Amino acid sequence: MNDRRYMTDQLQHKTSASGNDATLPAEFIAVCAFAFAASVAGTVYFSRSMSGGMEMPGGWTMSMTWMRMPGQSWTASAAMFLLMWLTMMVAMMLPSLVPMLLRYRNAVDGGGETRLGPLTTLVTAGYFFVWTVFGVAVFATVTALAAVVMERPALARAVPIAVGVVVLLAGSLQLSEWKARHLVCCRESPGRDRMMRADVGTAWRHGLRLGFECAQCCVGLIAILLIMGVMDFRAMVVVAAAISAERLAPLGERVARAIGAVVVVAGLFLIARAAALL
Repeated sequence: MNDRRYMTDQLQHKTSASGNDATLPAEFIAVCAFAFAASVAGTVYFSRSMSGGMEMPGGWTMSMTWMRMPGQSWTASAAMFLLMWLTMMVAMMLPSLVPMLLRYRNAVDGGGETRLGPLTTLVTAGYFFVWTVFGVAVFATVTALAAVVMERPALARAVPIAVGVVVLLAGSLQLSEWKARHLVCCRESPGRDRMMRADVGTAWRHGLRLGFECAQCCVGLIAILLIMGVMDFRAMVVVAAAISAERLAPLGERVARAIGAVVVVAGLFLIARAAALL
């Protein structure tokens, strides 16, 4: 009962106050713009430096991203991948993350207005920590699969069909209720009527929660990026545009379903083309 009264009082305070939630702070805008520009520049650099790959049986190319360079340890290879991955994720996710951060800033109770900067930074750190863990799992899984495929030509020839199947499944996931639920969380969290305490623990947990919801919401589109070329700049632009559109457009769920329908058709086309070439 006391917690409910506390939240009600803080909500009234935020509604009546003419503080940081009334306008977009110039510092917040500047930091977000700089981070986005720097991450895009870094992504372009990595995309160019990691272009090319190894021709494989079945008429496809293994990206250099999943191959260890001569004299390079697996630890160094993983560290380089995570640096590229995090840079790419900042560039791709920041446009749709900014509204989430603004909603968080508006939801922080009145006593935390003087600490909005550090708390917002902590939320952002928690969000991208989740994507970093995701990147570790991606690197371990895909490099293991790549090693197996490079040793077995029969599996390599089946990869184009497997790519089509993954694209088809990703499109189907876009059309599911599961996707719709997680998309709502990304578009609305923490909610207009919810107040959040201005403390480090709450900020960190909120960032983790946002990152986890976002990773689940984006898993299909990220899977497409991974199989079409994780450091292909054109693929990144298309996937980032799709993610931003379904998060920011007024009718986001319809946008997600439209994207899913296009992806399903693309998956069927890829399967048919690969089967014809066998």
